[in-house]
Amino acid sequence: MNASDPADTPELRTVRTALMLACRAPSLHNTQPWRWIFDGTRLHLFSDPDRLLRSADPLGRQLVISCGAVLDHARLALLSMGWFADVIRTPDPNLPGHLATLEFRPWPGSLNTTAARIRAIRQRRTDRLPMLAPPGWIEVFDAIRELARPHHVAVDEVCDSDRPRLAAATDHATALRRYDMPYQNELHWWSGHSDAKEGIPVAALVSDAEGARVDVGRSFPAAPYSLRRGQLEDQSRLIVLSTLGETPAQWLRTGEALSEVLLECTARGLATCALTHITELVASRWVIADLLPDKGVPQVVIRIGIAPEDTDPVRTPRRPLEEVLEVRSLRP
Repeated sequence: MNASDPADTPELRTVRTALMLACRAPSLHNTQPWRWIFDGTRLHLFSDPDRLLRSADPLGRQLVISCGAVLDHARLALLSMGWFADVIRTPDPNLPGHLATLEFRPWPGSLNTTAARIRAIRQRRTDRLPMLAPPGWIEVFDAIRELARPHHVAVDEVCDSDRPRLAAATDHATALRRYDMPYQNELHWWSGHSDAKEGIPVAALVSDAEGARVDVGRSFPAAPYSLRRGQLEDQSRLIVLSTLGETPAQWLRTGEALSEVLLECTARGLATCALTHITELVASRWVIADLLPDKGVPQVVIRIGIAPEDTDPVRTPRRPLEEVLEVRSLRP
């Protein structure tokens, strides 16, 4: 904030409260690569180039997907507070990194239908441990497909017979990255530390013994030895979010759909783990695309299941609001 900030208004108070929730959105390695500018009437979303992972994500695809997730979280948070939000996704070419604008206004109707999903924002965690199979899967799958459809994002399930191919692609991607030192340096920089506001804390990582029981997962630096859910082999369902093309606009929409899917699953009591590393390399993408009925462009793989009650989910840290929100005019 600075001396030229607009006076404290109901809109500004709303923005602050909404973004405290919205910034719980998932992001690659919990980098939280977004910036917000509130100009007194509208809320503008920008990517933060300083948080681009240049080895893992040189084109910024996962960065924009992360920003799409926080955009959808913000829209839902505003809605729950009685403000209807219009999302304008055409970026201003004169503003580097600009992705979208939220215009919001008071809404006189009832907005209680979002209550479960707002609770889900606070409850959602990334679960990297083995999971039980999700109950009522057909109903869940139909619901998340419908939620992704308005964003022009397809949702397909990886059937049991194709799962070994996806697991092999995961292993192949891990092997190709094993001696990629810039990639490994990024991975270690953002994971396994005790920083209070970003990255993946060590408590959220899995040990080698735990990771060995998840056939499709990302390889992080191993946590100290533990054997949580020691008798459980992963029974999660696997879905793929895909788009018809490969543009920043489609990446942003993918992130919005990802937000919808994760929050819907959380509201239903399910555990989730979003995976983008399998889609970082061309060879892995070809494998996944071959499993899709429409041969779309795979963007995100998600594990969905049930977390046994004997393990407590780890809450990952978030940056203070003042680091991601500015209140100022966009024009000189």
